Amino acid sequence: MPSDDTRNAIISSAEKLFAKKGIDAASLREINSLAGQKNSTSLQYHFEDRAGLLKAVLAKHYLPVEYQRHALLDEIESSQTTSIRTLAAALVRPLSSKLEDDSGGREYLQIMAEILNRPDLLFRDLSSSRKNDSTDRWRSMVGKLLPDVAVSKLHRRFVAIRIAHLELSRRAASPKRRDNKLFTSDLIDIVTSILEAPVSKETDQYLSSR
Repeated sequence: MPSDDTRNAIISSAEKLFAKKGIDAASLREINSLAGQKNSTSLQYHFEDRAGLLKAVLAKHYLPVEYQRHALLDEIESSQTTSIRTLAAALVRPLSSKLEDDSGGREYLQIMAEILNRPDLLFRDLSSSRKNDSTDRWRSMVGKLLPDVAVSKLHRRFVAIRIAHLELSRRAASPKRRDNKLFTSDLIDIVTSILEAPVSKETDQYLSSR
């Protein structure tokens, strides 16, 4: 098998097993075997280790999501009006398009949800080297429309990102649907509600006492 074909086969196998079993639970031997590799060193040759393989899986899907989100954010910046829902759509739609991607898109959504909801710092480690990241740009644009307490104390933007990925992961793990338009629109509504939720008197009291 040509080198590029081998590499792509291993990435495809990793997508399936990372999504099904979890990033840490899927063994490298299983991934190598599913890719049809009899040479046990093939994975190490192409990716070095689990971390390198995970980065390759994410890189496969990263740029298409980035291009789409940056394009949406460009449109928002060029328009005269900006709403939280429009920005919520810019977060969700590039990701929900992966539900229609039969080349590992649904698995990618499940993997990303695990990464974002892990107690360790894996997400920070994976994203630290990225420049001009569309999610960072999105966070900056949303932050200008939110009260300071929602940004600096309650971290509403990260909550919205995590919930969006969890819902997309749940959808991706279920049987494929003919149409995801209703799901996507409803998820945009949910993200909008999270970002626009007022700070209650009770929450404000707890914040004031800290």
